[in-house]
Amino acid sequence: MDDPGYSYFRKRLKDLTGIDVDFYKGNQLERRLKGIMTRVKVSSLYDYARLLEREPARLQEFKDYFTINVSEFFRNPERFTELKERILPALLKERRGPKIWSAGCSYGAEPYSVAILLQEVAPFGQYDILATDIDETILGKAREGFFQGADLKNVSEERLKRFFQPDGPGYRIKPELKRRVHFQHHNLLLDPFPQELDLILCRNVVIYFTEEAKRLVYRNFHRSLRPGGLLFVGGTESLFGAREIGFEGVGPFFYRKISG
Repeated sequence: MDDPGYSYFRKRLKDLTGIDVDFYKGNQLERRLKGIMTRVKVSSLYDYARLLEREPARLQEFKDYFTINVSEFFRNPERFTELKERILPALLKERRGPKIWSAGCSYGAEPYSVAILLQEVAPFGQYDILATDIDETILGKAREGFFQGADLKNVSEERLKRFFQPDGPGYRIKPELKRRVHFQHHNLLLDPFPQELDLILCRNVVIYFTEEAKRLVYRNFHRSLRPGGLLFVGGTESLFGAREIGFEGVGPFFYRKISG
């Protein structure tokens, strides 16, 4: 970016949030920064950084705006059908208690979707779903387990009755399902990754990263998976150079660890 305050902004933002904006695509980054700076009426990145230093509410506003939280239950339903009918049954034959990670989980629709499928496929099974995001505010919403409107457009009436309870204008995840998902803060570009996982879901997250950052994240996912473990990516993503990293495609947007 050509703003002379960029270096100061980048350093202070990383200090304050752990977000390194150099890992995000330049044109998308510039567009989002200009949008939020216009809203708060500052004209330079230096001034904006000083504003974030002084006002915690503005810092949280930035994180909420910058970390895009778009999700819904069973997003791309055909892929979740494949997950239920093919991927999870095969996985459960190998592991009675699969370790699953929803990376960049937003407000929780994705990991709760997986929990629903596991309850349907193996109602008495033991499993652990780790769900992480960089945004503490959105993790708070995920832990509440309250959803309404478009969040639930792909949830059938049968699933609503079985896994949700009505609550005012929306629905709340039932406690027995909620206990299956554990939410925690995690920065994909900074923090250590969990290990010996059976399945990782990271969907429509890395599309905002530079190619260098994508390679870093995918290589770390590869190290996190046990041999034969699976990575499930978003409908707008393809894992180019999969074999170079150590993956093979096993279906649209599903990749298996084959080496390392």
